[in-house]
Amino acid sequence: MSTTQLYTKYTRVWIPDPDDVWRSAEIIKDYKEGDKSLQLKLEDETLYEYPIDLQGNELPFLRNPDILVGQNDLTALSYLHEPAVLHNLKVRFLESNHIYTYCGIVLVAINPYEQLPIYEQDVIYAYSGQNMGDMDPHIFAVAEEAYKQMAREEKNQSIIVSGESGAGKTVSAKYAMRFFATVGGSASETNIEAKVLASSPIMEAIGNAKTTRNDNSSRFGKYIQIGFDKRFHIIGANMRTYLLEKSRVVFQVRSCGAFSFFFLLGAVFQEFNSLACAEDFFYTSQGGDTSIDGVDDADDFEKTRHAFTLLGVKESHQMIIFRIIAAILHLGNLEIQGERDGEACSVSSEDEHLSNFCSLLGVEHSQMQHWLCHRKLVTTAETYVKSMSLHQVVNARNALAKHIYAQLFNWIVQHINKALHTTVKQHSFIGVLDIYGFETFEVNSFEQFCINYANEKLQQQFNSHVFKLEQEEYMKEEIPWTLIDFYDNQPCIDLIEAKLGILDLLDEECKVPKGTDQNWAQKLYDRHAASQHFQKPRMSNTSFIVLHFADKVEYQSEGFLEKNRDTVYEEQINILKASKYQMVADLFQEEDTVPTTAVGKGAPRISVRSARPAFKAANKEHRKTVGHQFRNSLHLLMETLNATTPHYVRCIKPNDEKLPFKFDPKRAVQQLRACGVLETIRISAAGFPSRWSYPDFFNRYRVLMNKRDLSKNDKRQICQTLLEDLIKDPDKFQFGRTKIFFRAGQVAYLEKLRADKFRAATIMIQKTVRGWLQRTKYQRLRRATLVLQRYARGCLARRLAEHLRRTRAAIILQKQYRMLRIRRAFQRIRNATLTIQAFARGMFVKRIYHQMLIEHKAIILQKYVRGWLARVRFRRLRAAAVVLQCHLRRLRAQRQLRALRIEARSAQHLKKLNIGMENKVVQLQRKVDEQNKEYKLLNEQLSMLTSAHSSEVEKLKKELQQYQQSQRGDDNQLLSLQGEMEQLRMELEKAHGEREVIEDSHGKEKDLLRKRISDLEEENALLKQEKEELNRRILCQSEDEFARNTVEENIQMKKELEEERSRYQNLVKEYSSLEQRYDNLRDEMTIIKQAPGHRRNPSNQSSLESDSNNPSICTSEIGDTEDVIQQVEEVGMEKAAMDMTLFLKLQKRVRELELERKKLQTQLEKKEQERQKSQVIETKTQVTPEHEDFAYNSLKRQELESENKKLKNELNELRKAIADHATQNNSSNDMRDSYNLLLNQLKSANEELEVRKEEVLILRSQIMKAAQQKDMGKNMESISPNASWPNSDRHVDQEDAIEAYQGMCETNRLLEAQLQDQRREHEEEMEALRNQVDLMQEELEKQQQAFLQTLQLSPEVQVEFGLQQEITRLTNENLDLKELLEKLEKNEKKLKKQLKIYMKKIQDFEASQTMVPVERRSHERNMQVAVQRKEKDFQGMLEYYKEDEPLLIRNLITDLKPQAVSATVPCLPAYILYMCIRHADYINDDQKVHSLLTSTINGVKKVLKKHHDDFEMTSFWLANTCRLLHCLKQYSGEEGFMTQNTAKQNEHCLKNFDLTEYRQVLGHLSIQIYQQLINIAGGILQPMIVPAVLENESIQGLSSVKPMGYRKYSSAVAEGDSSYSLDEMIRQLNTFHSIMCDQGLDPEIIQQVFKQLFYMINAVALNNLLLRKDVCSWSTGMQLRFNISQLEEWLRGKNLQQSGAAQTLEPLIQAAQLLQLKKKTSEDAEAICSLCTSLTTQQIVKILNLYTPVNEFEERVTVAFIRNIQKHLQERNDPPQLLLDFKHMFPVLFPFNPSAITMDSIHLPASLNLDFLNKV
Repeated sequence: MSTTQLYTKYTRVWIPDPDDVWRSAEIIKDYKEGDKSLQLKLEDETLYEYPIDLQGNELPFLRNPDILVGQNDLTALSYLHEPAVLHNLKVRFLESNHIYTYCGIVLVAINPYEQLPIYEQDVIYAYSGQNMGDMDPHIFAVAEEAYKQMAREEKNQSIIVSGESGAGKTVSAKYAMRFFATVGGSASETNIEAKVLASSPIMEAIGNAKTTRNDNSSRFGKYIQIGFDKRFHIIGANMRTYLLEKSRVVFQVRSCGAFSFFFLLGAVFQEFNSLACAEDFFYTSQGGDTSIDGVDDADDFEKTRHAFTLLGVKESHQMIIFRIIAAILHLGNLEIQGERDGEACSVSSEDEHLSNFCSLLGVEHSQMQHWLCHRKLVTTAETYVKSMSLHQVVNARNALAKHIYAQLFNWIVQHINKALHTTVKQHSFIGVLDIYGFETFEVNSFEQFCINYANEKLQQQFNSHVFKLEQEEYMKEEIPWTLIDFYDNQPCIDLIEAKLGILDLLDEECKVPKGTDQNWAQKLYDRHAASQHFQKPRMSNTSFIVLHFADKVEYQSEGFLEKNRDTVYEEQINILKASKYQMVADLFQEEDTVPTTAVGKGAPRISVRSARPAFKAANKEHRKTVGHQFRNSLHLLMETLNATTPHYVRCIKPNDEKLPFKFDPKRAVQQLRACGVLETIRISAAGFPSRWSYPDFFNRYRVLMNKRDLSKNDKRQICQTLLEDLIKDPDKFQFGRTKIFFRAGQVAYLEKLRADKFRAATIMIQKTVRGWLQRTKYQRLRRATLVLQRYARGCLARRLAEHLRRTRAAIILQKQYRMLRIRRAFQRIRNATLTIQAFARGMFVKRIYHQMLIEHKAIILQKYVRGWLARVRFRRLRAAAVVLQCHLRRLRAQRQLRALRIEARSAQHLKKLNIGMENKVVQLQRKVDEQNKEYKLLNEQLSMLTSAHSSEVEKLKKELQQYQQSQRGDDNQLLSLQGEMEQLRMELEKAHGEREVIEDSHGKEKDLLRKRISDLEEENALLKQEKEELNRRILCQSEDEFARNTVEENIQMKKELEEERSRYQNLVKEYSSLEQRYDNLRDEMTIIKQAPGHRRNPSNQSSLESDSNNPSICTSEIGDTEDVIQQVEEVGMEKAAMDMTLFLKLQKRVRELELERKKLQTQLEKKEQERQKSQVIETKTQVTPEHEDFAYNSLKRQELESENKKLKNELNELRKAIADHATQNNSSNDMRDSYNLLLNQLKSANEELEVRKEEVLILRSQIMKAAQQKDMGKNMESISPNASWPNSDRHVDQEDAIEAYQGMCETNRLLEAQLQDQRREHEEEMEALRNQVDLMQEELEKQQQAFLQTLQLSPEVQVEFGLQQEITRLTNENLDLKELLEKLEKNEKKLKKQLKIYMKKIQDFEASQTMVPVERRSHERNMQVAVQRKEKDFQGMLEYYKEDEPLLIRNLITDLKPQAVSATVPCLPAYILYMCIRHADYINDDQKVHSLLTSTINGVKKVLKKHHDDFEMTSFWLANTCRLLHCLKQYSGEEGFMTQNTAKQNEHCLKNFDLTEYRQVLGHLSIQIYQQLINIAGGILQPMIVPAVLENESIQGLSSVKPMGYRKYSSAVAEGDSSYSLDEMIRQLNTFHSIMCDQGLDPEIIQQVFKQLFYMINAVALNNLLLRKDVCSWSTGMQLRFNISQLEEWLRGKNLQQSGAAQTLEPLIQAAQLLQLKKKTSEDAEAICSLCTSLTTQQIVKILNLYTPVNEFEERVTVAFIRNIQKHLQERNDPPQLLLDFKHMFPVLFPFNPSAITMDSIHLPASLNLDFLNKV
């Protein structure tokens, strides 16, 4: 097929564009040969006519089909050209956010200018072990390919990272080294990988600087060789440096900066003669602003110093380095004064900067001042000293500064290499080259020339390597090939380095005494004017142009000679050699003593390792030039690279603004051309770029084949026949052994044919389906019409019948309705008539009644009126009668008065009157006399009083006069007293006023209180009602809520238990790893050395403390404290070796005693407060509560006494334990100080105990006083009821108010007391919290201090210190748990002792009943062995001799094979071991129990270590260890473990020993075995997961192969060797399940095993899915869902659905569903968000970005849809990591599972060779 036939309508092409470089367009008219233009339509719908050159026939580039866009490998594109490459990179970078893309063997890395979560540890593990093309492109994939080829081919590798400044070269190199450090970590403790990574900040500080394109640009190249041993672990490294840009020390252009070290030194400026800031120095201020946004120089300086320390640079050397840097800065600030018109110059001796320079470097001031301005000329006859001009002095100063910095740079690199050096023989290495890319600026000088020269050499090596790989590929596939024409830049290299080339002419000009740059440029013009790679600019005579492979560059010749000479005067160097600082002098020793030489830009020096010693020139001014040294070092580098297998990383800078994910096509194309990516594309396009394996081609294009060809079995022959029919030109394809090779564009043509075939088939299917749909629709409509007619006719008939029925019913209804209506009308009229009659009759009766009522009332009124009138008339008549009587009586009295007056005038009447008057007169006379006497007496007394008064008055007058005379000066005091009286009077009045106000407020308050009481009563009533209602509700809901709360509490407790178990098992895991490491280091040493006493080792350390020979704290007897201490002192300090554990226990006990004392003190204070309260309210208390308080106080006192006694007993137990321990130990010299300290603490604890005794006595006395006071209060209350208030029977408001006020005050006092109690409690709680906070702060400060101290230590000491800290913490926690356990054991032992006593009594009673002799019983108790002689039934115990224990361990554990006991009872070794333990318990031999259990544990560990990769053996011993643990629990005698035992099994319980601690050790061992089992199973399953779950095509023909991606140049293994099917993985799971079931492993543990394995399946498969673009498609999602359903079906078949394994697959299930869901509308986004709850936001977005259509009928996921998804998922708080941790291990739980087998029913098979065991 000709190329022009592809330019048809609807074909898309690329046309040049000035802005976007290339622009897409669509052909709207078929192209025919001879047409002068091509009719196109742009993407914005505008029409464009593209002109075509008929002579060259240059048609626009064709665009690849959409299905090929976004490929991982650019060489997989059908059309290979610049626009296709650019578009593919742009789509991957902007739409999918993929920064890595393959281009054959090259990895193209685009700098995202944003931190991406693709470099975590999980990603490293995901790429480790994978082939390079299997997963998405990544720097880790290149590193893994290099590591794998090194391990497989045992050949050295190199990774060449190149690119322009700011493209991310250094970061890519760091990530590659980080991968090697992680995957190939050192096996020793040297932490060499950490040192390799620590060299980066140092090299960045001394070699990086700010440029216009990058804030942290590397101004040197480096090649780091990472060495590996035979096991491919890192053993060391070596660094070589190239092209250090020394000129940057003395000169920087605008917006650039000096090396970073100059600015980092600002953190220590004050230490070097009061240096100022960087702006004050000439060398650091030329570039302008010295600060960089977001960069903390002080923090970077600390990181650099830490890296120096880590690499072993001494503190003194670091200070010398800083001095040298500071001296260089001062050297740049020297003031050089010109003399004699600039022919001579000088430096002032008082120059501050010169003084600082000399003092910092320790050199002679006067000599440096002299030789800075003079030079020495040596001739054969004599030596001259010549002054230098100002220009020469400045150049010499700058050259000296550059030389000093270069030598310092060399010294640092040398010491880094020394720190990374190793004495172990290096087996192979991987080199990482981080070097400049091609550079071109407006002004290009010597530095750019060297850089571009190096890139020419690297490009030549790259081209030859790519060509070589292409040639090897063709030869391996045995296809004919012709020489590919690729760009060879050897002529350009010859122009530079050949004889009389640019460098040779430059060196020749440098040797000329007065050579100039202009003369050198003229020589270049004369010599190379005819060269095709050399040009002369038209407008310049000092510049020249070199046509490099990337672009042509114009170089300015000015400065070339000076930079190439790099002249440094020997006199200045000699002064520096004489420095008083040895390090400064060493920097400038002869070159033959320095292993590396630095070469730099400006005066570039490179670090090389020469094959032979460098030639020492006689004069330093005539040594080798910089260009010559650089050429030699470059040749050495090329030799190294050619001797290794190279891997290429090309870094691209997407934009110059450093904006994240912004793509500038112009800049990208420029870099792609410069870095050789397009050259790779061109080489690939020149040959056969598209390659398909025969099976993949067959599966993809089988639709183009006919049935006759498909019936054949030879797929290769079928593919050949198809291609010969479709492509007529045989040169367009070639058939290899395993692949088909296509020319560029042929795959696109095949894709077009395939799409046309699909389109035609689709049209045929659509035609057929549409016809079938129309016929089906017509038939459906016809059937529906008939049905409608039938139903309509039936409906009409039913309507007629319904009408007739309704008519008849209507008539009947009318009849009945009319009858009903008439009847209702009649009844209504009748009822109305009766109602009217009733109301009428009632009205008439009411009227009669009212008339009668009125008449009755009138009669009553008449009666009262008539009576009133009669009474008025009677009163009027009576009043008249009285008046008449008064007048009549007055008249009679007047008449009688006149008669009496007449009679009184007569004598007779007078006589009658005088009778009796004489007596009265005599009496009166006597009274007068008596009154006279009294009057006289009174007069006498009055006179006496008057005289006394007068004398007294005189006396007072005299005294007053005297007083007035003596007190005349005190008038002011009197006035003040009067003022005070007035003030007191006013205060009294004010008090009266306040009293009135208080009384008023009291009255108001009283009213308010009454109102409040009423409100409270009402509220109380309401609350009572609510309470009753709530009680009813609670009664209804209590059961449900209780159940729900119980479930929630159980869930929470389970969750906490899981977390605690996880932490616990992690510790066990760490312990096991440490123990494994310990065993590996000491394989030849024995683990256990048996001794007469107990010796502790790491496996049984925690299980020996309950041994009966070592008395613990809880088992020691109680004795007197002083006796114990005296006993210890008598034993002596020599025998009192203290155990550290016991010492910590005693310290903790002392702290507890102190806490108890404080608690008693607080209780005493509370009692005092309660006593005060009782005194306040004693008038209100009753008799019964006082008796209760007194009883409570007495009980509390007894409790305190008993607690005190208990504490005293515990303290005595401690001392007793110390004494016993001291008597048993002989070595006391080592622990004498600790013993003294502990004894002092015991004495202090005894004193504290005595103080507590006194406090208890004081408390007792205070309680008794309180009781007496309460009794007095009772007596007072017994009197008070008889007394009553005097006004209680009266209603007096004032006294009632007083009584109420007193009651209110009492209530207030009670409330205030309660409030104070609450406040006091709150303060106590706050104080306790403060104490806790203080303790935590102290602990935090201690940890911080320890952490700071640790940071200053070496890494080895840090590890040891961390282990010591962890051991101490675990020891303290273990002691706490042990103390709690010992308390429980103490109670348990008491109960057991009581039980033994009762059992003994029962046995004695039975013995007495059976009349057994006493001697026989005592003999049996003393000699238990005699029981074996009795002919009885087997008791479930096995006896063995002590010397047979190693044989028992060997036959039963070490040499036992699981197949030997497969036909017996499961877990038979565990039962046998328990029966041996039971016999040792029966004979009360604790040494035997301890030895047997210890040997068992160590034997199991030894077997597991030997068979560390044997699943069957590991499962076997996991089952036996768990069964032994269950037996120790089941027969421990604890009631919680004996609920399911039979009576016979209860007889087999242990009698004498408590093996709780050994159970804990067996639990630890079970966890270790479980983790080893998971690791073994995971190692077997992990290679199967991805092929079986993701790649296995369970549904045949569902997935179609895409065009191939990466072509796999690596020597990866064949695909068939590592492919697994799902059936194979299921068979492996069946094997695991059957092995564990056959060996009797608990079902709960089996469920946990498969839950862990299924989690690993989910994690590995999902991680691989997230890192592979080729499996993110709809068809893969369907296959994945089917494969997962197969695994779920397997779980159901094995009855493991309750294990939670299916739930662990939920993320993978949701990922499969996400691949199958629609991804277009907003509703689809909501559905995805609601469905994918187990996937994180990053995982969902990653899958959507990776989603790739398999064929052209699918659509890609748009960027807008992904943004919509991210918007919906913003509220999620997902973890930041992308990948799952497939090494995460769930905490394992070993539930108690008792056995139904009794010990006496177990038989020993003869195959175990256990004849030495005797049945008891």
